[in-house]
This record gives sequence, structure tokens and C-alpha cells, in this order.
Amino acid sequence: ELDARGLEPPQPLVTILEALGSLPAHAELRAHTDRRPMHLYAQLEERGFIGESQEQSDGSFITHIRHR
Repeated sequence: ELDARGLEPPQPLVTILEALGSLPAHAELRAHTDRRPMHLYAQLEERGFIGESQEQSDGSFITHIRHR
């Protein structure tokens, strides 16, 4: 679980990508951000991951990231 809310761009993207370096093969990272992480999806694809974001009631997003 990673809370990247309150960080200025591009810090949420950088923080999430750094956390993926230690993600075990069958684990999932849940990243909580203030905005939909549009620039993250292509970066995930390049690194062999897939991510799905869900908007929360407060307008933030939780993105579930896992290995493809």
C-alpha cells in the first residue's frame, strides 16, 4: 500500500515506479493518488505491469498494480 496523495507531480509517478522495484512477483501494489495517474499507465506497460484505477468518493484514486 502506497499513499502518494499530497505530492506534487511528477513525484507520485516517481514514488510508485520506485516501489515497483521491490514488488514480489504475485503481489499487488495499491497506490493512492490525488489524481488519475494517466502518465503512469504507459510506464507500467513498459515495465511489464498492468494498472487499473478506481475513483474514490473523495475524488482521489486507488490504482491496483500487478505484474502482467
